[in-house]
Amino acid sequence: MESSAGRTGGLLAISDLHVGYPENRDIVAGLRPESDADWLIVAGDVAETVADIRWVLETLADRFSRVLWVPGNHELWTHPKDEVTLRGAARYEHLVALCRELGVTCPEDPYPVWEGPGGPVAVAPLFLLYDYSFLPAGCATKEEGLAYAHGTGIVCNDEYLLHPDPYPSREAWCRARVAETERRLAELPDGLPTVLVNHYPLDRHPTDVLWYPEFAMWCGTRLTADWHRRFRVETMVYGHLHIPRTTWLDDVRFEEVSVGYPREWRKRPGPPGGLRRILPMEVGSGDRGAAPGLGRGRGHTG
Repeated sequence: MESSAGRTGGLLAISDLHVGYPENRDIVAGLRPESDADWLIVAGDVAETVADIRWVLETLADRFSRVLWVPGNHELWTHPKDEVTLRGAARYEHLVALCRELGVTCPEDPYPVWEGPGGPVAVAPLFLLYDYSFLPAGCATKEEGLAYAHGTGIVCNDEYLLHPDPYPSREAWCRARVAETERRLAELPDGLPTVLVNHYPLDRHPTDVLWYPEFAMWCGTRLTADWHRRFRVETMVYGHLHIPRTTWLDDVRFEEVSVGYPREWRKRPGPPGGLRRILPMEVGSGDRGAAPGLGRGRGHTG
């Protein structure tokens, strides 16, 4: 593990930048650290094309002391607009190589230790995917859940663009990622607190406020439901839901840090794209709740 001993600054986070939208690209262009020692967590869904992903990570790596990235589902899409046509694990490995070229910490790297204010904590970027275990009420299997989702019209574009190659399914890829990540987290020093970063929440409870609860199938796995207790988690950082807020579970803070699409952030009070401070934790941090109009609207399939 690497250390930030002697540093000041803060551990900041953001996700779901979606820079295919010009307004969101402008947000990234304006992001700046508060201190030369700030670290920035980018919790996935930067963009759909490798060129845009490179621009974002390179821009942020030039400004922040350290950038840590985890993939969202959009980075893993094999999108018809992208010149890079790699699928599945090969696409992810291509993005890992890009991160290493740019000096960005990714899930395949040693977990760095934040020694600044609020530390020391191991900051662990994770790539876990989902396994359809967050099923709609009344559904007992993935097949039943998907049939229900198709009936409502709320189907994630992953079903068409996120390929699991060489794994037989996305849930098989998820199980492999969970097993390997669980092994690595168990090897961390006893007593060292952690900040776990994943595009999806480690527990299902943040999805309870979705307008369309069937979308939860594409939002995580029950295999990680106890990780916030097992791995000494101070804060669990995630995105994907486009509902930025703080919740608490078993005295562990869950922080959703997404920007989201312009049609979503325009409904929120205040300017878009603010960086969320993870450490040192702000006094009085609590459940901010979801602003009116947030959540997954009908027809949204991201």
